[in-house]
Amino acid sequence: MVSVNVNVGTGQDEFKKALGNYPTGVTVVTTFDQSNNPVGLTVNSFASVSLDPLLILWSIDKKSGSYPVFIEAEKFTVNILADDQADICSLFASKVEDRFSKCEWEESSRQLPVLSGSLAQLECKTAKQIDAGDHIIFIGEVIHIHNEDKKPLLYHKRKFGAIPDSFYK
Repeated sequence: MVSVNVNVGTGQDEFKKALGNYPTGVTVVTTFDQSNNPVGLTVNSFASVSLDPLLILWSIDKKSGSYPVFIEAEKFTVNILADDQADICSLFASKVEDRFSKCEWEESSRQLPVLSGSLAQLECKTAKQIDAGDHIIFIGEVIHIHNEDKKPLLYHKRKFGAIPDSFYK
């Protein structure tokens, strides 16, 4: 076992390693920019916050290329990825310019981009933004939910995968 005393900067690798041991689901958060172009990024810092009202949270690095768009966005979609969408996850985590030309998506009736084939889509209005170190935490109030009967895509130790069928027995 390795124990590390944390100092600013020196503990970041150990912190990432520790959190990498925690399996999470994977999402792609999407919105439109001021010119009505779709924008999105892969996010695994996603969680539920409240049932009354329905609130979720996610965070974005202030150095992200998508940061200026999301900081101005009044609404966004959290697309919870299905186990067959690892390629979508990688696409939206990449530096590819026009990510939406390489995947299937549509504009919802609430004027938000939603990714086809997702496990779930949570369309939200931005309720609050919280400054948190090198990230901004977004609190979203859920205004529409769409669910599919699929298995989730998981992220663990820098790898993507599905829950094995044996888990459900």
